[in-house]
Amino acid sequence: MPWFAGVPRNEIDWGPTIDANKCVGCGVCLNCGRSVFEWKDGKSVVVRRGDCVVGCSTCGNLCQGRCISFPPLGDLRRFYKENQVWKYVKEAMIAEGRISEPELKLGEVDKR
Repeated sequence: MPWFAGVPRNEIDWGPTIDANKCVGCGVCLNCGRSVFEWKDGKSVVVRRGDCVVGCSTCGNLCQGRCISFPPLGDLRRFYKENQVWKYVKEAMIAEGRISEPELKLGEVDKR
């Protein structure tokens, strides 16, 4: 699935940053399904930032110390728009049969 329209993941600025001074060592971020974090000296550290699911910010939302931050979502949305990611994702979803192709309404022009 070309989720990023063929753009390599390492070109997409998305992933967590931890402010170590705010980290209370709750460890909730270690529940990350992509193993982005590791435990070192009683606190979490980001070790695989590029493995973070683009757009996910669950760890930051649940962090007790509110020490986890992400790049501005507006920057990610701008990236999607500039690289036509939404268009390519929809086309791939249609091709895989995950969603049906929208029917054209009378007088509407297919812009694909």
